[in-house]
Amino acid sequence: MVQFGALHLQALSGIGMLVMAVLAIFVRSRAGRRPVSAAAIIMPPLGMSTGFLMFISPYFHLPVSWALIALGAGAVLFSYPLITSSKLEYREGAIYVRRSKTFIFVLLGLLCLRIALHTYIERHISIPQTGALFFLLAFGSIVPWRLSMLRQFRRLKQQAGSPK
Repeated sequence: MVQFGALHLQALSGIGMLVMAVLAIFVRSRAGRRPVSAAAIIMPPLGMSTGFLMFISPYFHLPVSWALIALGAGAVLFSYPLITSSKLEYREGAIYVRRSKTFIFVLLGLLCLRIALHTYIERHISIPQTGALFFLLAFGSIVPWRLSMLRQFRRLKQQAGSPK
């Protein structure tokens, strides 16, 4: 049986973050090819919300103040670059995500910042608690970002439906 120490978990976590970042860039680069729907905008935060089940386990418990700071930092600091680099446009009778090279750089920048923060924070708290904090940070950033996209989507849909 293979035993994993803290160093192995850190390496696996780093590899996992890189794979997810590359996957996000790949998915995002292809997103502009198909029309967007309200459901496609809403589903990622809803799917991600199942991650809150981790808090059932005592290993993931955090002080409430830490949780609120992580959610707030995600909502205020991390969502802003995502919101400003994600624009929707009406073309060919449907709504599409506008391609943006800035978005790729924003994702890479946020990844680097996340890795630096992760490396610092995991020195002071357990690996499960670090994971819980970064889950809250990510959730705090994705909700305002997707709400902004949903507002853009509804505005474009309403403008497209009105006579010009």
